[in-house]
Amino acid sequence: MGRSRGGLTTKIHALTDARGLPLELVLTPGQAGDCPVAEQLLGWLRPNTIVLADKAYDADWLRRRIEAAGAAPNIPAMVHRRWKPCFSSVLYRARNRIERFFNRIKHFRRLATRYEKHASNFLAMLKLAATHLWLRHNESVS
Repeated sequence: MGRSRGGLTTKIHALTDARGLPLELVLTPGQAGDCPVAEQLLGWLRPNTIVLADKAYDADWLRRRIEAAGAAPNIPAMVHRRWKPCFSSVLYRARNRIERFFNRIKHFRRLATRYEKHASNFLAMLKLAATHLWLRHNESVS
């Protein structure tokens, strides 16, 4: 999303709940890999949950970490893998809630056009937008 010091893009890594509401947000430069950031996001992990992630998070160490926490990873395998781990495409359909979260934050013009040039300011605006989404959700539920 937008121009950053590290390149043309900044990656937003998000951990959401089952309703698509954000729990944790982390920024990385566009050229950085996705999997190393997963360690920061898994602090919220609870037993008996299912972790849905895309192929970029397919690593053996990450799967072991998720299983050690009592959760179940549902991550599609990379194409070059010889051993294919267990994967349910039916469960994976719920991952669209994460994509819908990213779509909702792009409705905030300040985030979509990347007015903030420093990562700390951009992350602050991102968390403000996430707070707005939480407030809207709780307002409509009550």
